[in-house]
Amino acid sequence: MAFFGAQPTSPADIELIDPPPDSISSISFSPTADFLAVGSWDNNVRVYEIDTNGRSQGKAMYSHEGPVLDVCWSKDGTKVFSGGADKAARMYDLQTGASQQVGAHDAPIKCVRWIETGGGILITGSWDKTVKYWNTSTVSPTPMGTLQLPERVYAMDVAQLLLVVATAERQICTINLAQPDTIYKKIDSPLKWQTRTIACFPAGDGYAVGSVEGRVAIQYIEDKDSSNNFSFKCHRKDAANSKDGTSVYSVNAISFHIQHGTFSTSGSDGVVYFWDKDSKTRLKTFDAAPGPITCTAFNRTGTIFAYAVSYDWSKGHTGMTPGHVNKVMLHPLKDEEIKRKPKK
Repeated sequence: MAFFGAQPTSPADIELIDPPPDSISSISFSPTADFLAVGSWDNNVRVYEIDTNGRSQGKAMYSHEGPVLDVCWSKDGTKVFSGGADKAARMYDLQTGASQQVGAHDAPIKCVRWIETGGGILITGSWDKTVKYWNTSTVSPTPMGTLQLPERVYAMDVAQLLLVVATAERQICTINLAQPDTIYKKIDSPLKWQTRTIACFPAGDGYAVGSVEGRVAIQYIEDKDSSNNFSFKCHRKDAANSKDGTSVYSVNAISFHIQHGTFSTSGSDGVVYFWDKDSKTRLKTFDAAPGPITCTAFNRTGTIFAYAVSYDWSKGHTGMTPGHVNKVMLHPLKDEEIKRKPKK
């Protein structure tokens, strides 16, 4: 299925000052203020403050012993959490400036998410084929719980009581956080190629999943809603020298707008799209960036859209050429760009 809609435009996007010098793996806005956490392959997490004019300044930085692969925030905005290739989960306290290890796996931690249940729990997903739950108020080397998964964790997200985990071999596991120690449902991805990213609907009743083959699937959890499931092509370009006349790019990131329920996709082609899944409409096309877009985030009020332009390692170490761009751009959102369109 193909979406149709808005023509490309040239937004006046603002560049984050002093970005990381290496590839940017993850970005996440605070749920209480315009603070942006940025994780990088240079082993560091940086926190920036963004003012009402889009100007930014660095506020904090802390380190892992390997590349940082994901970042998230506590609900009260006082703590940043991160996971990395050093197999460690770390917590940084913005009020005290202290960081400490709060979790560990037997392999790199690919994903971290925070839930407010029971005073706050950090969820970590790893290439060791487990998800672990950590009580960060009483730091312990032993997790509150461990969930065995069929394969390595590639992507993970949470909304309401829904935890969704995408693993290697195209498996997708959904967990009801009311029963966090069991897999509620396990399916093969509706997409035929390796999963790259996954994001929950804000209502917690489904998710969008993106693959390395320029395709996104909209998937509801319950069978009664399955008639609303569909997939569509995106992040593709006409190319005369390819076998079928099309160059296909990975979908690297999907982010949902909390207020409107619409979403963004970004890819190795350096392009961002905004979509409305309910009316099956493309809302906006960004001009192509000078490199792949690795990760994206909306701020808490839905007025800023941040996206990172850097190497996504899709071509291995040979693609990491000297002088490759690394930057985070801030796009001031207009309501008409991201608001739902009436169904046709």
